[in-house]
Amino acid sequence: MKMRDRWYSSRLESDVTVVRWGHFGRPVIVFPTAGGDAEEVERMLLIDALAELIEAGRIKVYSCDSIAGYAMVRGDGDARYRAALLNGFHEFVREEMIPAIWADCRTPGADVVVSGASIGAFNAIAVLCRYPEVVSHAIAMSGTFDVASFIGPDAGEALYFATPLYFLPGLQGQALQRLQHRFAVLASGEGRWENIENSWRLAEVMGQKGIPNRVDPWGPEYDHDWPTWRAMLPHYLSQMS
Repeated sequence: MKMRDRWYSSRLESDVTVVRWGHFGRPVIVFPTAGGDAEEVERMLLIDALAELIEAGRIKVYSCDSIAGYAMVRGDGDARYRAALLNGFHEFVREEMIPAIWADCRTPGADVVVSGASIGAFNAIAVLCRYPEVVSHAIAMSGTFDVASFIGPDAGEALYFATPLYFLPGLQGQALQRLQHRFAVLASGEGRWENIENSWRLAEVMGQKGIPNRVDPWGPEYDHDWPTWRAMLPHYLSQMS
């Protein structure tokens, strides 16, 4: 069953669409790619790839508009604006989208799984690392984990706090302790347009802080493209649900 909702977020100063597929099961957020909307994952047949898990009641899938990604693709505003919007997008997920998922599932406070490809992988890792109190696992596919080149120079501290590669080295205390009981899969092909070094770089930073993670190379036959992600995501979610 598909359900579509839309509301105004003051954090993003924009209307945001959130879509759900499924009746029962573990809640899974799938972030769009950079300029994608909430229904991109359906148009690109990722929902079809997950159909068996959805229909079996093992997962409920949620996605939302990539508001910060739109701004990066279009070059809206200056670098500080785009960085602030990225930070606001993560806050929207934590303070608005996840509580809406809890209400929909009738499971207040339950952990969710986050996932995504390319810039969506960045958002999945960022949300896991920023909010480990509500996120248990991240499945990051073909990730681009340093978005400074998309945001632009002189982005200010908002980009620092939105980017795990930047803030994890200094993380300590309870936030780090919680994160050390979570898990991230960093999956990447090694074919056209892929750069698995992005995943190895993040894995090194996470490993230095004792954060459980695993880099999964899928080989040169897997490109930075939707057929790769349609193979990856059902594989990992079948192990988690």
